[in-house]
Amino acid sequence: MPEASIFDQILDPASRANPYPLYAELRKTPVARQADGSYVVSTYNEIVALLHDPRVSSDPRRHPGLADAMLAAGEDPAQSFIQRDPPEHDRLRELAMRPFGPPCTPGRIEGMRPWLAEVATGLIDKLSGHSRVDIVDDFAYPLPVTAICHILGVPREDQPRFHVWADALIETIDPTTGTFEERTRRANQVRAELREYMNRLAEARSRQPGDDLISELLTGTGPHAPMPREDVLATAGLLLVAGHETTVNLITNGMLTLLRHPDVLDRLRREPGMVTGLVEELLRYEPPVQMRTNRATLADIDVAGVTIPAGSPLALVLASGNRDPERFSDPDRFDPDRTGNEHLSFNSGIHYCFGAPLARVEAQVALPALARRLVNPRLAADPPPYRTSPELRGPRHLAVDIDGVVPAAEAAREPASPKQPA
Repeated sequence: MPEASIFDQILDPASRANPYPLYAELRKTPVARQADGSYVVSTYNEIVALLHDPRVSSDPRRHPGLADAMLAAGEDPAQSFIQRDPPEHDRLRELAMRPFGPPCTPGRIEGMRPWLAEVATGLIDKLSGHSRVDIVDDFAYPLPVTAICHILGVPREDQPRFHVWADALIETIDPTTGTFEERTRRANQVRAELREYMNRLAEARSRQPGDDLISELLTGTGPHAPMPREDVLATAGLLLVAGHETTVNLITNGMLTLLRHPDVLDRLRREPGMVTGLVEELLRYEPPVQMRTNRATLADIDVAGVTIPAGSPLALVLASGNRDPERFSDPDRFDPDRTGNEHLSFNSGIHYCFGAPLARVEAQVALPALARRLVNPRLAADPPPYRTSPELRGPRHLAVDIDGVVPAAEAAREPASPKQPA
């Protein structure tokens, strides 16, 4: 049996707790051809170049092998605008961004901070009286799904259904869970359920629009507006999954990192204003999205002395690029004061993360709230158990022992110290 390649070892769930030594090995060969004909790119400059190269496609319809396999399994190869190329991508992305964020609606996401703080406060209040909490289930999971449902206009009582759908869809992109055909069939089933729900919601909003994103996409004005119903449904599904699971991982990875660096956790407790730079460093140091594997070349491309042939699938290992010593000084050190921190965690180029403004605000609200209100938090297990996905990497659970919860009113008056009683 041939020895597993470095990339195969990275994909192995046994490596999930600490893939970074393997990334260092991977960077010794910046562009590495795999046995299946795909190319793995692991260094910062080369990843950035490909993310900005118009000869790299995100549309599976332009990669015959992948498109044929998806169609054979009964899946539409182009589910949302992130799986399309210009000009189709640009038109749909612009329509989606108009009601969502800057430059057209600069205050929408920023204006959610007080509301998000209230949601975070309520979630932490529920931890009072517990000596052990699970940061994932008790906090990091419900916060972003509540936010996304709020943006989409989903009634509060329907939100538990979105937990189930998001979990199931994340499992279907994990290459370690069943065959491609099995994952695709399961994904189609879940998407059909989600689509049916969203279609009913869109029908209601088309008759009686509100101030939610779905209403604004359906009733928008201006060039190319309104967005077609099919694309509204795909965009809503994209926001649910991509914007939910990544933020869960960002908050959970962030809290895990802070607990491993108690001096920084204590500083955040005393200096909540440092959170902006802290979140950017967390994104670089422990990115929620480790790699992108949904790209293929449309022409021969020369990268780092290697010619990647047209039609080749690509794996762009963003987390490896974030630790590239050619780009970042002392990259394995967690430094919340790092400057020039142009990480790759939200991609780059035309596919820069649609939900990045929301993820940043959520993490900037969540982490100081946890730091100020949890009394003497300690990891119950290190490393924690991880989800199997090598692409969306984060703990499945993060058990934390605490001595109590600081009342919200008290925490608002003065940052809590590590020994403050509940």
